[in-house]
Amino acid sequence: MGEQKKNQEMDLGEQTRVRREKLAALQEAGEDPFQVTRFQWDATSQEIKDRFDEMEGKSVRVAGRLMSKRGMGKVSFCDLQDRDGRIQLYARQDEMDEAVYKKFKKFDIGDIVGVEGEVFRTQRGEMSVRAKNITLLSKSLLPLPEKFHGLQDRELRYRQRYVDLMVNPEVKRNFLLRSRFIKHVREFMDGRGYIEVETPVLNTISGGAAARPFITHHNTLDIDMYMRIATELPLKRLIVGGMDRVYEIGRIFRNEGMDPKHNPEFTTIELYQAYADFNDMMDLFEDLLSSAAQKLLGTYQVQWQGQDIDLTPGWRRMTMIDAVKEYTGLDFAAVSDDAEAVAAAEAIGVELPETADRTWGNALYECFDQKVEEKLIQPTFITMYPVEVSPLTKRSPADARLTERFELFICRSEMGNAFSELNDPIDQRQRFQKQVELREKGDEEAGMMDEDFITALEYGMPPTGGLGIGIDRCVMLLTNTDTIRDVILFPTMKPLD
Repeated sequence: MGEQKKNQEMDLGEQTRVRREKLAALQEAGEDPFQVTRFQWDATSQEIKDRFDEMEGKSVRVAGRLMSKRGMGKVSFCDLQDRDGRIQLYARQDEMDEAVYKKFKKFDIGDIVGVEGEVFRTQRGEMSVRAKNITLLSKSLLPLPEKFHGLQDRELRYRQRYVDLMVNPEVKRNFLLRSRFIKHVREFMDGRGYIEVETPVLNTISGGAAARPFITHHNTLDIDMYMRIATELPLKRLIVGGMDRVYEIGRIFRNEGMDPKHNPEFTTIELYQAYADFNDMMDLFEDLLSSAAQKLLGTYQVQWQGQDIDLTPGWRRMTMIDAVKEYTGLDFAAVSDDAEAVAAAEAIGVELPETADRTWGNALYECFDQKVEEKLIQPTFITMYPVEVSPLTKRSPADARLTERFELFICRSEMGNAFSELNDPIDQRQRFQKQVELREKGDEEAGMMDEDFITALEYGMPPTGGLGIGIDRCVMLLTNTDTIRDVILFPTMKPLD
């Protein structure tokens, strides 16, 4: 009977007791594994596989976690998992020091070991390491989840990501791709002359987006402060100061609901370019995301949420008015009266929020939000948003009710948001004042008055294009995962009792 099967038949408490007894015996013998300080390895599992022909017969030192043990008596096979993957270990008593082999036989699945051995191929053709010496580097006091089922409880996986990474290899691949995507974003931006900067996480004013903030207290100053809901306003101050192309990749915090697309803390990139507009931002976003797919996946064709998505450049661009007309039949271009617009929206089952003014612009936006967004599968830029929902965006010269803004939608999900930035300080003050009035009516997501930002605009800000991209959503797309928790290493979880 193999060790894996025996472990399955022992309850968790018994397995833990046995492992602790093994640790106590090692410590009593002066061989405490937790006193080992380092092991100098010189090869990884993938390196051995990739360079097997030149490494065969040569000595290597590898380190990692024992994921399985099989065999009986004087010969044992193990799977060693390191940072790159897994490699088989072959241990034979008559090829090792007998005392070392006997100690090794007592090691448990999950133990971390260092192995000195020789690269070879078994009779069955499997690339392996023939062990000459095996050192216990850390003792696993808890058994890993059962081999064939892994860690399947999704909530437990998120709470114990360390176990999730051990037993579900695809999870680690997703996070490696996330890291590569962020690296791609930086290289892309740096190659276009942008400067990466850092702005405050704690602010005395909550602004830059429509969101409910987290509030904390600064003891020394004895003031409440807000964790940032966006990086927009500090970054635009830098545009005023003459840093013509800036970006920041960082954590954003919003005190809102949690669902497959939302986590209270998430990662964005916000970027601003002087002397550009929202059309330039559309071109940049399309180039950034499509090039990421081609570079990281080798294709423009991806699957997400059960849909085949084509990221080939040339994405659809349509105004919000045109989108609402196409998907609902309502033509807001033919309506100018607020009451008529609201009535038309309500006639197709659209409800306006209680805090929203009953205007043409709010009616248009709610029709899109409630009836159209869910139908956008392939990459689609929706442009020209109403001014009511775009307090930081420049008005359209063609229609003062609309703004030069877009959002990108893929598979019903918003991927990013961009503006031709408002640089008129007088108009900006009026927009802020409107947000203050909404806040006084009970809208906790409305913005605040930011006098210093208005002062910055009064010094003069050039025409500017700005873009915010949800890093987590992009990684969800590239990894074909259906919840944001699968692309955040440590998602927010309700504490256990």
